[in-house]
Amino acid sequence: MIINFFKRKPQEKAIVALDLGTENVKAILFTVEEKQSMSGEIIGKRGIIKGIGKIHHRIENMQNNTITDIASIVKKTKEAIRIASQKAGIHPQQLVMGIAGEYVKGATSTMTYKREDTGAKINVSELRNIVHKLQWKAFAEVRKMISEETGFPEIDVKLVGSSIVDVRIDGYKVANLLGFQGKEVQMSIFNSFAPLIHYAALQNIADELGLELLGIVSEPFALSRCLDFEEEDLSAIFIDIGGGGTDIAIVSNGSVASTKMFGIGGRTFTKRLSVELNISFNEAERLKYAYTADKLEQKSKKIISNIINDDVEVWLEGVVLAISEFKQIKSLPSKIMLSGGGTYLPEIKDTLNTRKWHKKLPFSSTPIANYLTPKNLRNIIDETKKTKEREDIMPLALVNMGIELAGEETVVQKVLRKVIGIMQV
Repeated sequence: MIINFFKRKPQEKAIVALDLGTENVKAILFTVEEKQSMSGEIIGKRGIIKGIGKIHHRIENMQNNTITDIASIVKKTKEAIRIASQKAGIHPQQLVMGIAGEYVKGATSTMTYKREDTGAKINVSELRNIVHKLQWKAFAEVRKMISEETGFPEIDVKLVGSSIVDVRIDGYKVANLLGFQGKEVQMSIFNSFAPLIHYAALQNIADELGLELLGIVSEPFALSRCLDFEEEDLSAIFIDIGGGGTDIAIVSNGSVASTKMFGIGGRTFTKRLSVELNISFNEAERLKYAYTADKLEQKSKKIISNIINDDVEVWLEGVVLAISEFKQIKSLPSKIMLSGGGTYLPEIKDTLNTRKWHKKLPFSSTPIANYLTPKNLRNIIDETKKTKEREDIMPLALVNMGIELAGEETVVQKVLRKVIGIMQV
């Protein structure tokens, strides 16, 4: 009988996952443990959360997930990390950051490479050549698309990250191409981009923190990878509503297909309440929280619900438009997973589950929306017992990416990283 157990790596490094939200800076400090068999084979990893720091920042520091005051954000970030470190009793050495915003875009490109010598085994040199050709093609294709969508010149669009999400040889899915023979290599590469000025602001913050930067990760991409997709045919649409916007990611047959983001989030609903009821933004925010917690009398609830519903209609149009841009997906998955603080408005889930909005899109069956909670993330153990809410999903998704980034790279991913370095983007 084989007994599996988790074992902490010697001289482990503490990592901090940093989510720079519209309302708060969230820092989660964690370590990584490896799951081993009795023979010592590594068969899995999980993150152990040791400490959490959360600091509210001024409204003017962030607009639509875009940093407008770097110095202030650096100060708040250092404070959040200090709190997390104090609670954990350890200091982080490494950092993973999330990047979001209306102009953060991502897409998976599936490219095919036909081999000349089908009988020869694929070696490192040929693998490097295959990845180089396919990534250049994917990069040019997606970068041009992003430039057209955002209006930014291609030179001002920065490649945030790349990940190989699917590799096949003659239609057969493999984890490592080395040693295989065959005629046709098919590779799906996810590339995420952001405006250069937006990316540079995060890079400056990372430099100020003085930690080893494992990566700046597209938050919609992190969201799409937060669950363990061991089943090849598992598909879902992830929707996270934060303070400044809505992130959407689609996983099709176990692979990330694309990500989108549009600028309608929790603040949008608060601003509408503020205008319609002629009260301050902070008062409107408190009223919104009381409403979602069902602490208002029936008459007040009705008034607020009517106001909220008007903006939910606009939000739903944004969802339909964003999903309609996933043109490479012929049949959309019917499972919708909701997360983020904005989903506490009951109108969000109710509208997705009761309206006929899906008729405009290629769903094979009627979609059903459910909430995504921290309990769904099985690769993370929270020793602090503090991550219980839907708004914790995004920083936890960054923890999940940190586990991946801190580990050993696959041969194919290592080749891709070197290709990216040659591109000098």
